Amino acid sequence: MPTAREIMTPDATCIGAKETVLDAAKKMTELGVGALPICGADERLKGMLTDRDIVVKVLGSGKDPARVKAGDLAQGEVVTIGADDDAEEILRTMSRHKVRRLPVIDGHVLVGIVAQADVARALPDPKVGDLIESIST
Repeated sequence: MPTAREIMTPDATCIGAKETVLDAAKKMTELGVGALPICGADERLKGMLTDRDIVVKVLGSGKDPARVKAGDLAQGEVVTIGADDDAEEILRTMSRHKVRRLPVIDGHVLVGIVAQADVARALPDPKVGDLIESIST
């Protein structure tokens, strides 16, 4: 069974907790992604920021994305996966927390992201179908 390190997208780009949501949106556009990890000055993962967060929590609330800091949207404990955890643990974690992306950490260092698409490419169809169903319900 492959590990997170083997199926992740490496070199995840963080948005700094003190950078604005507008900066994050520009970075997402530039990278062609729908989510960015939020990292603090200490390089530790603080949360995940999604394009949906920007629309619902900032724009939909009438807030100015040039004034809201990415770190202001980091909530609760971040759901992560260890770099050497196997695909079964990835499936369990994604299903349990109903997330489509998992930051991959090695110790406390962010080393990549495992997205639903990475899982789909790496695992047999029935397992992927089960994951998508559990996330979607």
